[in-house]
Amino acid sequence: MSTGHLTVAAGPAVQSPAGAAATRPPRRHRSLTTRRAWAFYAFAGPWVLGFLALTAYPLGYALWLSFTNSDGLSDNTRFVGLDNYKEAFSDPETLASLARTGVFTAMTVPLTIVAGLFLAVLVNQPIRGRGLIRTLLYLPAVVPPVGAAITFRMIFDRDSGAANGLLDLFNVNGLAWLADPYARWVLIVLTLWGVGNVMIISLAGLQDIPKELHEAARVDGASPWQSFTRITLPLLSPVIFFQVVTGIIASLQTFIPLLISLDPTTKGIGSVPESNSLFMIHVLDQYLLGGRYGYASALLWVLFLIIIAVTLIVFKLSKGAVFYSVEPERAKTKSRTIGGG
Repeated sequence: MSTGHLTVAAGPAVQSPAGAAATRPPRRHRSLTTRRAWAFYAFAGPWVLGFLALTAYPLGYALWLSFTNSDGLSDNTRFVGLDNYKEAFSDPETLASLARTGVFTAMTVPLTIVAGLFLAVLVNQPIRGRGLIRTLLYLPAVVPPVGAAITFRMIFDRDSGAANGLLDLFNVNGLAWLADPYARWVLIVLTLWGVGNVMIISLAGLQDIPKELHEAARVDGASPWQSFTRITLPLLSPVIFFQVVTGIIASLQTFIPLLISLDPTTKGIGSVPESNSLFMIHVLDQYLLGGRYGYASALLWVLFLIIIAVTLIVFKLSKGAVFYSVEPERAKTKSRTIGGG
């Protein structure tokens, strides 16, 4: 007698209403998740709107302007393609202002880092009144840049400035500090005056170095200079690298300190001495005096591309010169199978 085989065809499972209700998350849980989502959007929303209105839109509008001949006033704006960019790389005034900006950056960035590191090492010593000295050295860094520029303009004014008043005490004729050839040095001094930010960052890096390393070097007979060059500087290299990158970016965009060179009369930016006519002054000249909004916008985008290129070059050159106390993790994950070793 043969036994038959019963075959059951597999089909889509039919779920009862009770089972479907059991798989849905509880209403209280869904309500909590919804509230959290609304709270997130409520807090992040103002920033997102501000970013779109004050950053994304101006950047997009400036990019569009850079391909036009807009003067900011008339409606006769037309698309000119890459003409503004071609002119930027062939204009002698633009190239000269870029060269002056490069020289200014090459002078101020190393000076600022060295001065900040020197002050950090000084205030890191166990000296009396160390907290007060740190505060006094950092105070210039919190002064608004516009206020600092106007103050320096008053100090170095040829007729009533305190600098020439001090020279009069030594029977020295007053100098035209805000004209060539002294204007560049006044601008550099103004840049170094706010070195407190660099000092604070360097001080934090110094205090992060273990004291045991210096004590061991001293026991081995290393001099203070050897301890500084072979322990402090290598361990401080990530901090110095950060300051180099941020310093270059800030110096290439220098504008507010140049207020010391502006004539408060109707001459305006036309009074800036040649040595201080950096790239941002040239851009402002194209905007205000030339009325060339399209060309000036192209200049700003050229500066943006230059900053990116210089930053990438600095990152490339930093390999082998920056030492990190903790190397980044480079573990490779392996795919695993159930029951695999």
